Amino acid sequence: MDRTALDLDTKTSLLSGHDMWTTVPADPAGIPALLLCDGPHGVRKQNGGATEVYDSEPATCFPPAVALASSWDPELIHRVGVALGQESRALGVDVLLGPGVNIKRSPLCGRNFEYFSEDPLLSGVLGAAHVNGVQSQGVGASVKHFAANNQETDRMRVSADIDERTLREIYLPAFERIVREARPATVMAAYNKVNGVHATQNHHLLAEILREEWGYDGLVVSDWGAVADRVAALVAGTDLEMPGTGGRSDAEVAAAVREGRLDESVVDTAVGRLRDLARRVRAESGPVEIDHDAQHRLARETAADCLVLLKNDHGTLPLAPAARIAVLGDFARRLRYQGGGSSHVNATRVDSPLDELRAELPDARVDFADSPADAADADVAVVFAGLREEDESEGFDRDHIQLPADQVELIRAVANCAPRTVVVLLNGGVVSLEDWYDDVDAVVEAWLPGQAGGGAVADVLSGRVNPSGRLAETIPFRLQDTPAYLNFPGGQGQVRYGEGVMVGYRYYESAEVAVRHPFGHGLSYTTFEQSDLRVTATGRDTATVSVTVTNTGERFGKHVVQVYVAPAARPVRSPVRELRAFTKVALAPGDRTTVELVLDRRAFAFWDIERGDWTVTPGRYEVQLGADAHTVLAAAALELDGDTYSRPLTLDSSVEEWFGHAVAGPALRKALDGGGMLGDDVMRMIGSMPLRQFQGFLPEPIPQDLLAGLMAA
Repeated sequence: MDRTALDLDTKTSLLSGHDMWTTVPADPAGIPALLLCDGPHGVRKQNGGATEVYDSEPATCFPPAVALASSWDPELIHRVGVALGQESRALGVDVLLGPGVNIKRSPLCGRNFEYFSEDPLLSGVLGAAHVNGVQSQGVGASVKHFAANNQETDRMRVSADIDERTLREIYLPAFERIVREARPATVMAAYNKVNGVHATQNHHLLAEILREEWGYDGLVVSDWGAVADRVAALVAGTDLEMPGTGGRSDAEVAAAVREGRLDESVVDTAVGRLRDLARRVRAESGPVEIDHDAQHRLARETAADCLVLLKNDHGTLPLAPAARIAVLGDFARRLRYQGGGSSHVNATRVDSPLDELRAELPDARVDFADSPADAADADVAVVFAGLREEDESEGFDRDHIQLPADQVELIRAVANCAPRTVVVLLNGGVVSLEDWYDDVDAVVEAWLPGQAGGGAVADVLSGRVNPSGRLAETIPFRLQDTPAYLNFPGGQGQVRYGEGVMVGYRYYESAEVAVRHPFGHGLSYTTFEQSDLRVTATGRDTATVSVTVTNTGERFGKHVVQVYVAPAARPVRSPVRELRAFTKVALAPGDRTTVELVLDRRAFAFWDIERGDWTVTPGRYEVQLGADAHTVLAAAALELDGDTYSRPLTLDSSVEEWFGHAVAGPALRKALDGGGMLGDDVMRMIGSMPLRQFQGFLPEPIPQDLLAGLMAA
């Protein structure tokens, strides 16, 4: 039955939820009820009502995005996505709400554990892998939260006031890549406003950019309770409002149609997208059996590849097989493995780091100490520290980035007693390492590692797994050093994105602000050499990069190749370098491989607000091979022809623009008797003056017919 055969009230009823998690069915039109459930790192099929967040069906809790991003491994994340898709099907879930790809603008955001990175390329590549994995199993994904949803403070009302270039270069590219490369079944419109307009009713975001520019043909669903005006949201492109409103918003839409304020075709289009979604996610049917042991093993393997070895002085790690080891900190027995809020998963099991460490090192003496003094008799002490769930969660932002004072006191006390001290951190948002970092010998950032994180930590500490994680976000010395410090989280309903494109490492490197550990940092138990960097132009605005990687150490290991681009001269200030390509390679001792990476047009482009498009300026770029965002190992110059675009001249163009123009400049100088009056000192003073005003300072204005001819030419 065609959707147009449905009456208006039936059609409008389909465009909001039946209840908290399901949609309204219309069986004659081939639209079944669909079940949408929270992710992103596990299936949270909720049993109770809206407030019973922690009452859900058991499911595997994989590492949240904060950990996954540190793997820098899209193939691994694709495997996790497949596993999530399988569990979703087994639980009858049609759409899994995730991944979250919002940029980590400030380390204070309470929901940073659900997001990948401060960098849009890394976020987009990993997010696309997640979506492709989930949807390979016939389950829809929901990329969220579109867009500029970078804080929890006043999240349902605040307006993210952000300029177009920053929006395009920082906050939209991850969504764009996922839409173009992975075709997510749904996109979730966020709670916040963007430049004064609710994201759910933002025509610029939903219609002009998402659908017209990026070609998105899937369904847009609101975040739960994010719709302020149902008719305006529907017109802008929010097809499905969740959860249901008891028919109230449906009646508003129907009334708007009957009163002539809304064309019924808008309703039909949204209903059509809902039907297309149902056909897409129901294409695969039949029961799916889940091997929870296999899922747990994948969660452990994944978490181990996500751990970042920040520091390892004196070869403290891996631990010796027969060492005397003192383990301290409550998290060693009760693992902190996920964040609070709507993503909270009822894990099928949870590994204890203490138990798993004992299992991995059967010949060692592994004791849980109740006292720092006990560490004096050990060869090495391992302190588990981090943030408690009440310290960070959906719904609120942090006030600071310090560890709890009792944990700092514990670390310092142990370091004062133990011959060697290792700190394992468990946290969803970046924490300060100051006040204790220089006192300890090794630090492992485990983030929130999921239900198998205890085993993963034991794998890395024991040396069974060589750590290969790299930071997906910068660890600053101080909160005051962070780029959004003076603007986050705003006030009186507005937050100004005053740092512009200088987010994360883009700011630290451009402003030469020292940090504790830069974006991309991570150590290994083996050593790698990168050599033979070669860069080849493949067109006016594209290139390829090749580099040889050799494992020069004595252990099998994985290495992340990071390629950055330093821009040519631009008419706008740009970061000194930006991540433009990366890959992860696995090598046995002595092995080598040559990798080739593609730098497409966007690797060299900036968003030109005058053209309203991406622009590649002609000139000399530098392609850099980085150990991290701060450390450049090798670089190669690259000349690109770029875009041959001449900006039109008007009377409002500046004197500098007129006289610097290849055609207009010489003609104007000739008209002004050679232009001798416009020496360098004078030009520096008046160069920014619009020509219209400049005319008033001349003894004889430049003839209008000459200016008109030059503008026309």
